[in-house]
Amino acid sequence: MTAFDPPPPSDDEIAGPAVAPPPLPADDEAIRSAQGRSFPCAGCGADLAFDPAAQAPKCPYCGHVAKLDGGDTIVSENDLAAALDKAAQRRAEVAAPRDLHEVRCDGCGANVQFLGALTAQRCPYCSQPIQREGVHDAKQRLPVDGVVPFQIDSGKALGELKRWTGSRWFLPTALKRDGIAAAFQGVYLPFFTFDALTANRYTGMRGDHYYVTVGSGKNRRTVRHTRWWPAAGSFRRFFDDVLECAGAGLPDDKLAALEPWPLKQVQPWRPEFLAGFLARTYERPLPNCFTEVKRRMEAAIDQDVRRRIGGDVQRVFSIDTGWEALTYKHLLLPVWMANYRFGKKIFRIVVNAATGEVQGERPWSAWKIAGLVVLIGAVAGAVALIAQW
Repeated sequence: MTAFDPPPPSDDEIAGPAVAPPPLPADDEAIRSAQGRSFPCAGCGADLAFDPAAQAPKCPYCGHVAKLDGGDTIVSENDLAAALDKAAQRRAEVAAPRDLHEVRCDGCGANVQFLGALTAQRCPYCSQPIQREGVHDAKQRLPVDGVVPFQIDSGKALGELKRWTGSRWFLPTALKRDGIAAAFQGVYLPFFTFDALTANRYTGMRGDHYYVTVGSGKNRRTVRHTRWWPAAGSFRRFFDDVLECAGAGLPDDKLAALEPWPLKQVQPWRPEFLAGFLARTYERPLPNCFTEVKRRMEAAIDQDVRRRIGGDVQRVFSIDTGWEALTYKHLLLPVWMANYRFGKKIFRIVVNAATGEVQGERPWSAWKIAGLVVLIGAVAGAVALIAQW
């Protein structure tokens, strides 16, 4: 294990903080009270919601657009080695929020429940945007460094979904004709990005194929051989903003397919960006996320080594990697999410709310697939018949 290897999480790192949380209220041990936060309009007093078109909080009633609070103009990188050491020492930053929280709505006075990692939502009774106060800034957790704001609204997301549906092959006819009836919910999901400068030394063998004709007459044939050459070298590679989702219970394969994200548009963290949207804090700790990202970086380095060795085939004997300039950022990225039912199954759709990229689950038409198989068989039969003439 090198100085930059993440420390393996212990059982209590996964389960929760090393220090026991304060006792819950005696009248309800399952619910913990929390402060809420909303953003009143300076024009009419209604609640503001972040508007993707205006790129600012906007009142849905009087149209007043509020200016975002000032802040840092640059989203800076954080030292990863120091954060991993701190996580190993304190173990508190990996603790996920308690399962159930209750916030009083300033609009109607109702108690609104926040489950798990949820930190921002709308009141189900009066639709006022509400945030749990201070969750993303809590001292025992890694603060949010930046946000990519919502760039497209739900209407444009539905348009992108319609185009996506129309481009799917072997979709059931009813779904192809009527489209997907989905109610999108905008949510900010937690991600970590990692940077690393690597110095790599490798040894291996390069294999070049060559062909020899052997035998004669009916036994004449071509045999492939491989000529091997020793290979060694060194190179440096910089990894910039390698993303890893830090949420749990999410369709990770679909979220990964939403890349690339426009990370040049990252804005310094301000709670106003979350107004009117759902938001989640991270549930997967930083060391676990880095372990996964480092595995992907090592796989990329292995591919680099094979390209540098060249030839038709390669044998890699050793790769010695030094890790330098390790940094990370904690970001919130915008996603439109929806579920839809077809038949007896539920399918999930996710849309990159900054680029419009759509990824999702879809049903397949067994009849259309069977028809294609029959058509291919008929064409193959016709070709075989023609060849016999």
